[in-house]
Amino acid sequence: MTHISPSILAADFAHLADDVARVERGGADWLHLDVMDGAFVPNISFGAPVIGALRPHSKLFFDVHLMICDPMRYLKDFLKAGADLVTVHAESCDNVAECLKYLHDNGCRAGLAISPDTPAEVVFPYLELCDLVLVMTVYPGFGGQSFMANMMPKVRAIREEIDRRGLAIDLEVDGGVDGKTAAVCAEAGANALVAGSAIFRPADAKAAIDSIKVAAAPFFPA
Repeated sequence: MTHISPSILAADFAHLADDVARVERGGADWLHLDVMDGAFVPNISFGAPVIGALRPHSKLFFDVHLMICDPMRYLKDFLKAGADLVTVHAESCDNVAECLKYLHDNGCRAGLAISPDTPAEVVFPYLELCDLVLVMTVYPGFGGQSFMANMMPKVRAIREEIDRRGLAIDLEVDGGVDGKTAAVCAEAGANALVAGSAIFRPADAKAAIDSIKVAAAPFFPA
């Protein structure tokens, strides 16, 4: 099954709750919340208070992506804000296993992300601790970038290792996903697709989400 996770970086922040409701009505499965600190990545977005304020307005699964330094310091805040899954970057901390275990111990799903320059093998030691692995298909920090098709061998390598171990782990891609690139991602083994501009910019969010689901369906049937 494919999970479509619209990234609110592309939403209208002056009408955030309304925009989130629009993609929820349009058939989104998850909501992708990109937290950026201006240190790990060269941009600043929002933190736990915004997520906490949005939580009462949506029943979507909150897919929180922490692009921040030393995420362990803030995990408690994001759990309190209502995250259903928190993904940390392998490059951002020296205590990856500790972060993943903390999330599980506190009833939250745990994810591990890698940026484009990080090899697939970096996540392998942690797979048994992961509910999700996220492969960035753009350089993290800004929305609206072009899809990096050269990340697909990495996606395939991770999917093969997940399957080889018989693990039930979602494999997510983030960056440049739309109705055209979704099929490429799904064919490589990604069953969770983050899309920002492709979903929030069109007036018809349902049509945009449907186009991504249709593209991925041959590889991950509903």
